[in-house]
Amino acid sequence: MAIAGTSIITLLWVLVAGIGAGFVGYAVGASSLVSYPAMLALGVPPVLANTTNTVGVVGTGVGGCLSARKELTGHRARVIAYAIIGVVGGILGGILLLDLPPQVFEYLVPPLILFSALIIAFNPRGRAHAREAVHQALGPDSVQGREVSRQSSAKPRDDIRKDPWWMWLGMAFVGTYSGYFGAGAGTLALAMLDLGRIGRFHEINALKTVVGFGANVTASVMFIMRGSVNWPFAIALCAGCFIGSYIAPPITRHIPENIMRAAAVLAGVILAAKLGWSTYF
Repeated sequence: MAIAGTSIITLLWVLVAGIGAGFVGYAVGASSLVSYPAMLALGVPPVLANTTNTVGVVGTGVGGCLSARKELTGHRARVIAYAIIGVVGGILGGILLLDLPPQVFEYLVPPLILFSALIIAFNPRGRAHAREAVHQALGPDSVQGREVSRQSSAKPRDDIRKDPWWMWLGMAFVGTYSGYFGAGAGTLALAMLDLGRIGRFHEINALKTVVGFGANVTASVMFIMRGSVNWPFAIALCAGCFIGSYIAPPITRHIPENIMRAAAVLAGVILAAKLGWSTYF
């Protein structure tokens, strides 16, 4: 049995690849490690694979944002702001895709992703997390615990007015890059949010999904209007990405932060190596 010339077995493989991509995309921000190679392996031409993949991974944003409500609690203003940044970035990225050669970004992406992975690896927020651990160990009634509580409450989680200005520029770049090329955008977003010290790793992991979702929706609309989408694959991939990303938050929130951080770094290094090899060699 086939749908529009595509066998059910093939669509099931795309669905399975989408589940893996959705989970990996939410967990470590590297869905392209799974979904894009899967498209190429099934014989989809590179350009069509890229556009179909962009439409398909919209499911990652939908499932991730719905299931990560716990992690996004207390970040309402940032969710709105990041969604807007993603939408605007998706438009700019789509325009760049039409007017600029892919090499402009492709040659810069591998070292940029590697640099982002290194930022996450060195964990500039480690001291803050150490203070939180001291607070939990000593208890809120101790002198040290009260001091840590005072420092922790000095900056409300949703007070975006105190966010560093460079982080917003970085997120704008991530949104534009997501609409233009996309691979490794999650790693870049994680690095920017991690340096901005706006929340725990599980929280910024959920926030980075918001930017990608806004950008992917906008870019997908542009690709659909151009008629550059393999619809059977896109639908199967989107369904799989939704499932994978929806089951990811309940699982990842029970995984220690250091393990999640190490997984994000490993995924970033692998993706940088893969893209570097295909770009430079």
